[in-house]
Amino acid sequence: MTATIIIPKNADQKSEYESQPKLENIAEIQPESEPEKVISLEEFLVRPPDRMEWVDGNLVEKTGMTFKHSLAQSKLSTSWRNYQNSSGQGGEVLTEILCRTNKQGRRPDVAYITPELLPPSGNFTAFSQSFPLIAEVASPEDSGEELFAKAQEYLASGCLEVWLLFPEAKLIFVNAGERWLLFNVDEVVNTQKVLAGFSVAVSELLA
Repeated sequence: MTATIIIPKNADQKSEYESQPKLENIAEIQPESEPEKVISLEEFLVRPPDRMEWVDGNLVEKTGMTFKHSLAQSKLSTSWRNYQNSSGQGGEVLTEILCRTNKQGRRPDVAYITPELLPPSGNFTAFSQSFPLIAEVASPEDSGEELFAKAQEYLASGCLEVWLLFPEAKLIFVNAGERWLLFNVDEVVNTQKVLAGFSVAVSELLA
């Protein structure tokens, strides 16, 4: 007896599913991402990008400036500059100029440099230490703990006096290397060591 074998017409063709190319695991074929370029503090200080600070090996952009922050910064820098000129003490008042602390590359919101520390050329990209008098204005993104830590960093790197301005709370803290002094909105804040004799109403700066 002869058996008859019936072969389906498309038996020799692969199913539609089997004929589709199989995709490899995407994770296996992704190109490796290039590592971020690490820049040293020395390299950063030579050619610092605008509005950037160097913090623990990372470039950090100064952000979060609000109207109140900008206004307080402007009023304080103007007040210091006017007094510096009228008192004849000399030096310069600067805003967001780079300086090198013992750890980082910072851009204080406002700083005063005495005439003795001004370079002969009258120009510099980054100051080699903290400025003698520094002020930082708190923005909504700043934490109090970070600002006070930054102030201590300045004081440990040649700064003689630090001001911390809190526009929202209308408070000013001043440290001349010994302890923190608190000035409320109805009080007058004054310098302790640098730019001798300067004073201004807290409400005038933070109203």
